[in-house]
Amino acid sequence: MAQFNITLTTELLHGLFSNNGRDQAVTKLMEEIFNQVLLAQSEDQIGAAPYERTNERTCYRNGFRDRNLTTRVGHLTLHVPRLRNGDFSTELFERYQRSEQALVLAMMEMVINGVSTRKVERITEELCGKKFSKSTVSKLCESLDPVVNAFKNRPLESHYPFLIVDALYLKVRANQRVQSRGLLIAIGINSEGYREVIGFQVANTESESSWSDFFSSLKNRGLKDVRLVTSDNHKGLVSAIHKEFQGATWQRCQTHFSRNILDQTPKSLQPIFKEDLRQLYEAIDIESAMKVRDNIFLKYETVAPKAMALLDEAFADITGVLTLPLKYRKRLRTTNGVERLNQEIRRRERVIRIFPNEESVIRLMGALLMEQSEIWQTGRKYFEMDLFYQSLQSPQKADNQAA
Repeated sequence: MAQFNITLTTELLHGLFSNNGRDQAVTKLMEEIFNQVLLAQSEDQIGAAPYERTNERTCYRNGFRDRNLTTRVGHLTLHVPRLRNGDFSTELFERYQRSEQALVLAMMEMVINGVSTRKVERITEELCGKKFSKSTVSKLCESLDPVVNAFKNRPLESHYPFLIVDALYLKVRANQRVQSRGLLIAIGINSEGYREVIGFQVANTESESSWSDFFSSLKNRGLKDVRLVTSDNHKGLVSAIHKEFQGATWQRCQTHFSRNILDQTPKSLQPIFKEDLRQLYEAIDIESAMKVRDNIFLKYETVAPKAMALLDEAFADITGVLTLPLKYRKRLRTTNGVERLNQEIRRRERVIRIFPNEESVIRLMGALLMEQSEIWQTGRKYFEMDLFYQSLQSPQKADNQAA
């Protein structure tokens, strides 16, 4: 793994911790980090550090060329290494810039269509200058849209035994009105244990038909062998899961369920009830979970009857994850694993507020999801999958190893 040496001067540190110079200091810090990444990548491609003599060396350095990168923290000047054979290449900034470019494109479209806010106009003017035309926007879209569409429609060649699905609502201008659109997102954990964004789709509603169409498109691209799907309890979503993934276990998100059942519980009892729920969620097996459930019934059936009726109805769905070895349960019993992704989406969405059209939603959200998926696939594994596949052959043996 490459080691990055980031030099922080006294002036830069002072700027980071002061209100006056913070923006400029963050820009300088980003420049320093990005340039160090470029140096590390060039060292990997050359096979040797500067002035190092080694048989692994493939070529020699030939100076640098400057390249400007525009981001929302400012304009960065990057020193891109040059090699004598001219073969140095990096995808880092192309990957980083896709979501940035899509965000700027959405704002430019808003300005052109006359529906932008003052904030959007100010940011767009700073990033792009005062003058740009529809043809400029079209040319930029032509370069980005094929990349996003290729990611959105790519074949799913791996197996994805675990899925986490969720939806967000965004505001979009359509037919001269502002309408709500659902962004359906599917996160898959592949057979090697890495997370991927395996699909996304913009839908008019979060109905059963919308989710079924989405899941069908995933299966047409190669999705198969799904063992467990985690989601909230939206009626249309749950019906579509049972219809499209027959034989798979549905895990109702325990975080969402806790909120629902606590709403049905008297406030004076909620602190104690939360602890009882925690014991239920952390039960070692289904028999232990049933014992905890029965004790909860005895304790609360007269003081919180509505909450107990909900628990009785949902018990099988909130304990679906107990069919898996212990090490997989915590991360698959809720949709919390996509919360950070949702926060990134909301951070961009707050800038736009109302998307100028559906295409801009696909462009920006697709670029962002593609960027996050690449980060996940080049980072740490979400799971080691050996124990899971052992459990399919010998459940008892796998449980013993997990314990």
